[in-house]
Amino acid sequence: MSGSFEAELVRDAYAPRTARRLVREWFGAELPRGELDTALLLVSELVSNAVRHGKGIATVRADLNEDRLLVEVIDEGGGLERSIRRHDFEDVGGWGLRIVDAAASRWGVHEGTTHVWFELERSGPRLGSDRSPADEIG
Repeated sequence: MSGSFEAELVRDAYAPRTARRLVREWFGAELPRGELDTALLLVSELVSNAVRHGKGIATVRADLNEDRLLVEVIDEGGGLERSIRRHDFEDVGGWGLRIVDAAASRWGVHEGTTHVWFELERSGPRLGSDRSPADEIG
């Protein structure tokens, strides 16, 4: 139960839909419905941001293994803005990264870039040691 893909997307109104289709095609048979739905929502949010705020080609990468799904969206822009924007409750836009923060196991940005990623931990039992890798240090 693993696999990965990388695809370049044209930064247009269809890019989020294309990214969702790719994630569904590659991982739809391996992810439970809830995990797939979350992944589709989050990849759509990140690609929408790349289309709206980025530059050049947008690339989506995804990697699935038994422990997690990692999705990265990269464009050719100069980095993310660090200011907090105020939004009225009725505003339609500006909530994407808050959605990512609420739904992803982890997410982040590679400093100084427009390389944004999220990770979804896989549900289900894990085989192997119950010990944390940190337990083996010193």
